[in-house]
Amino acid sequence: MKLVLTISRDQVDDQLHFARQIGCDGVLAQTAPNEIQNGTISYAAIAALKGKVEEKGLSLEGMAMLPWHLCYKWMLGLPGRDEQIDLLQSSLRNLGAAGVPLVVFNMHALRYYRTRWDVPERGGAISNSFEMELVANLPLWSAGRGIDQSLLPVEQRRPISDEEMWDNYAYMLRAVVPVAEEAGVKLALHPDDPPVPQIGGVARIMRSPEAFRRALEVYPSDYLGLKFCVGCWSEMGADVAQDVHYFGEKRKIFLVDFRNIRGTADSFHETFLDNGQENRLAIMQALVESGYDGPISPDHAVMLNVQGDGNRLYWAWAIGHMRALLQGAQALTKAAAQSANHAL
Repeated sequence: MKLVLTISRDQVDDQLHFARQIGCDGVLAQTAPNEIQNGTISYAAIAALKGKVEEKGLSLEGMAMLPWHLCYKWMLGLPGRDEQIDLLQSSLRNLGAAGVPLVVFNMHALRYYRTRWDVPERGGAISNSFEMELVANLPLWSAGRGIDQSLLPVEQRRPISDEEMWDNYAYMLRAVVPVAEEAGVKLALHPDDPPVPQIGGVARIMRSPEAFRRALEVYPSDYLGLKFCVGCWSEMGADVAQDVHYFGEKRKIFLVDFRNIRGTADSFHETFLDNGQENRLAIMQALVESGYDGPISPDHAVMLNVQGDGNRLYWAWAIGHMRALLQGAQALTKAAAQSANHAL
C-alpha cells in the first residue's frame, strides 16, 4: 500500500516536502482553478505537477475530486449535461496523456457534508459532525460549502428521486467509461457523505454497500471502482472489514480514505483514528489480506488547537499511526500464512 496525502495547489513545494518528510509514498492533488481551460483540465498543468511531485521522490496517485462546477449538470440531469460530459471526456484524455492513473468522482450533487465544524474531540481538538434533524426540512436544492447556487436554475429546482439519480449516473457512465479505458484513467466513485437518503430534496444514492454493488454493475469495467471511505462505510452501519474483503478481492477498491467516526448516518462526529468505533487494525488487516496495494489516505483532519499548524500536526500523527497499523497488519497476515503452511 502507498500512504498518501491530498495536497492543495498553493505552496506545492512546501506541501510535497512535508509529505516526504512524514513518510508518504505519494500524493493526491486537487485541481486548481487556473488549471481548467474552457471547462477542461489542462494537460500542461497536470504534466508539470506530476514532474514536480516526482522530483520530490513521490508519486502522483491521482486527482482528488472532479471540481463541482465541471460536473453538476450531468449529476442533476440539467440542460447542458452533454456538453459537460464532452468536456469530462477531454479532461480524462489529458489526464491519461499526463500519466495520471486515477480521478475521484461522486454523485452527491449538492455536496452537503456537515452541520458543525467546531465539535470538541479528544483533549479539546476540533472536529466536525452531522445531524440529519438539522437539514431534514431544508428548502429544495439547498447546498453545502463550495457550491455556487447561482448556477442552479431556480426553475429547475424540484425533488429528484433515487431512480432519476441512477439514470443520471448511468447516462454519464455510458459516455465516459469507454474514454477512461482508452485513456488509462481509473474512475473512483466516492460514497455520499453523509450517506443519508436525501438532502434538499435531491436523492443521495451512493449510501450503502448494496448501492455500490449496483453501481459497479451499471457499466462493468476494470476502470470503474471505488474510493473506499472507511468513515462513510462506518456511517452506513456496514461491516467495514467484510466489505473490504468483498470489494478488495474483486480488485474494485482503487483508493482508500482511512478515518474514524462515532455514530450513525443520521448523527455522527469524526474522531481521531484511534478514538472512534471502528477497529483500525482489523480494517488494515482486511486490506492486506484482500491484496489491496493502492493508495491510502488519512482524509479529513482533526484540528489540533496547539501551537503550530493544527492540520499538519494531525497529518503527521495520522500517517505515522497508519504506517504502524500497516506494518502490524502485514506481520499478522504473514504469521497467519506461515501457521497455515505448518499445519499442512
